[in-house]
Amino acid sequence: MTDRQLPNRGQMHEQMTDCLQGLRVVDLTRNLPGPFATRLLADLGADIIKIEPKNGDPARAFGDLFTALNHGKTTEKHDFRDAKGIEAIKAHLKDADVMLDSFRPGVLEGMGLDAQTLHAINPKLVITSITGYGVTDSTMEAEGRVNHDWANKAGHDINFMAMSGVLDQLKTAQGEQAMPNVQFADLAGGSDTAVIAILAAVFAAQRTSKGRHIAISMTHSLYQHMVMPKATGALVESLTGKRPTPQHDFLGGALPCYRLYQTADHRYMAVGSLELKFWQGLCDVLELPALKELHWQRGVMPHMIESQSATKTIAEKFASQTLDYWQQVFASVDVCVTPVLSLHEAKAHPLFAHQDEHDATSGWQQIV
Repeated sequence: MTDRQLPNRGQMHEQMTDCLQGLRVVDLTRNLPGPFATRLLADLGADIIKIEPKNGDPARAFGDLFTALNHGKTTEKHDFRDAKGIEAIKAHLKDADVMLDSFRPGVLEGMGLDAQTLHAINPKLVITSITGYGVTDSTMEAEGRVNHDWANKAGHDINFMAMSGVLDQLKTAQGEQAMPNVQFADLAGGSDTAVIAILAAVFAAQRTSKGRHIAISMTHSLYQHMVMPKATGALVESLTGKRPTPQHDFLGGALPCYRLYQTADHRYMAVGSLELKFWQGLCDVLELPALKELHWQRGVMPHMIESQSATKTIAEKFASQTLDYWQQVFASVDVCVTPVLSLHEAKAHPLFAHQDEHDATSGWQQIV
């Protein structure tokens, strides 16, 4: 695509808005996970009716965040504890395809919005509940499918990350615990997982005319995302005889070809030269030909002295120049090496020239 053909600011958001046209979603959620899920659905053309309690969504206090999550949605406020408010919600649900909520388990029943009641009104309705730790009931316990008492516990993103094992994976090179500034549980475990489940259930409802009630567990979804550490941790253990700490896992910093290297101005370059061809290209750029065969695909594994020595040599090389210098060096070579950009730098990068007025970009692009 030439510069002349690049989409205008915000145009990429409009490329797939016909995909979910006609899908009616009643959104009872607040804060971040639910509203971001319905934002994604809205970006694909769904009609979102956002229903807030009388005192509003707490995210309104964050101003721009609330606007970014909820622009383009139809908003109403109702008293969730009042019969008239519940009847107003039910009126919307008669013709809706989806209802999304983020209450604790059992709250919908107390409001009179349980699946049995709603499916009597609208048999095809897909009810999706975003929860922290999932749900339990006597049937699940009797069948041995669930054996915990966490369903009704309060929590936020940091708690779900902590309980899933994901937070422990975020360690500094020195082994210190890092505090994430991105809400992985809310967004990946909650929003994205909910959208996948919603679209799958709506597809099934169109074929069978039967809706369902789905519970999304942010904690369990994050645990499911730990597919790499589970596998690579076992691999490193087979080589060294002990389970690696996250910063010494296969892709956590143990490999010289896949790690962060500090520059002279205390910034970082991200080296992802995982395949041999990229590693050898990296060594050529750094003028370190002696390291070209010291790669895991050549049998040089991270626990070996040769691998550790290569890491030290490359670290010294990157530390000899600034980030700007290395950006220029690697700008014209294709070896999977990039600067670690700040949010401000990323926002200004040509990669994100098509962001909209809310500084948002779609994760999808329509080619044809």
